[in-house]
Amino acid sequence: MTLPRPAAKPRCPHFSSGPCAKRPGYSLAALETQTLGRSHRSAIGKQALARACSETHRLLGLPADWRLGIVPASDTGAMEMALWSLLGPRGVDALGWETFGLTWVKDVTQQLKLPDVRVFQAPYGELPDLAQVDCDRDVVFAWNGTTSGVCVPNGDWIADDRQGLTICDATSAAFAMPLPWHKLDVATFSWQKALGGEGAHGVIVLSPRAVARLQSYTPPWPMPKIFRMTTPDKQTGGNQLNEGIFRGETINTPSMLCVADWLDTLAWAEAMGGVPALAARSRQSLAHIEAFVAQRDWISFLARDAATRSCTSVCLKLALPDEQVKQLAKLLQDEGVAYDIGSYKDAPVGLRIWCGATVEPEDVRVLLQWLDWGRAQLGQV
Repeated sequence: MTLPRPAAKPRCPHFSSGPCAKRPGYSLAALETQTLGRSHRSAIGKQALARACSETHRLLGLPADWRLGIVPASDTGAMEMALWSLLGPRGVDALGWETFGLTWVKDVTQQLKLPDVRVFQAPYGELPDLAQVDCDRDVVFAWNGTTSGVCVPNGDWIADDRQGLTICDATSAAFAMPLPWHKLDVATFSWQKALGGEGAHGVIVLSPRAVARLQSYTPPWPMPKIFRMTTPDKQTGGNQLNEGIFRGETINTPSMLCVADWLDTLAWAEAMGGVPALAARSRQSLAHIEAFVAQRDWISFLARDAATRSCTSVCLKLALPDEQVKQLAKLLQDEGVAYDIGSYKDAPVGLRIWCGATVEPEDVRVLLQWLDWGRAQLGQV
């Protein structure tokens, strides 16, 4: 049996989970490019970088005394900076249930080799038992598992009167999910996930408690330059925070083209209605997929519990041999319907559809029609 070929294609077939789709209506011609070819230390360069920090801070709705800075090496660089700079004074609870969370677990246990670490793991599709986490210890976790489509449902499990720091990889959650900033002492994300920005740049957010740790604690290991957020303070015997990082005075040379791109997408985000409107777009895309899956017995979510189901990195299992799942992804790519929707290399074979705010929910709805058609092309109807 064959199915009729769908009449329409997604207007934008970019469903990659990183780099992610550019904002609707994006054009290089819309970028403010007067900073190109100028030093990032020039007045115009500093102004653009400072605006990137302040506008990101404002649009996320961060508390006034939380600091936000632009750092090297995307979300990975931001997380490594946090781990190497802050961990050590307390025991650590490290959580991992997919590739990137497990990467931070390995950093804590195999690279930093901290003596007092409790690891909480779960297989792809599930969460560890959050009730076991002790927030009087430092806690390292990802808010959203980009490669499994499983996210923490809320911040209720994080104690308000905690003694430890919470260090959160929020890279595929920022700008798409409501984040309880008062529960997060450190949060990191990349431009390429959050709003379809360009790669190479990360963002780190610090609470006053995280800043106090930086000022009072000096790690015993060597610190690469790109991780250093403090300098020794001879007067106090502690450390002095490099406040310039949080005013756009970056540690290494940034791409001013990427900065212009980020400012453009921040302006779009505000025009759309800010984080609440962006999160609603992501949830609408997820709702299209949930309705589709509910009507078919051959496709299901990798995230078993709907309460922990991501609205950005939506991961799906198919009742097909692994090779046919890969053939389906290639078929949709060849048809110009969906690019880069195969599951992450470490994850179970399946499909991963990015549903962040820069993806049009209507494009997700149209894509789903092609899944039925593609499956039929493989002789599965």
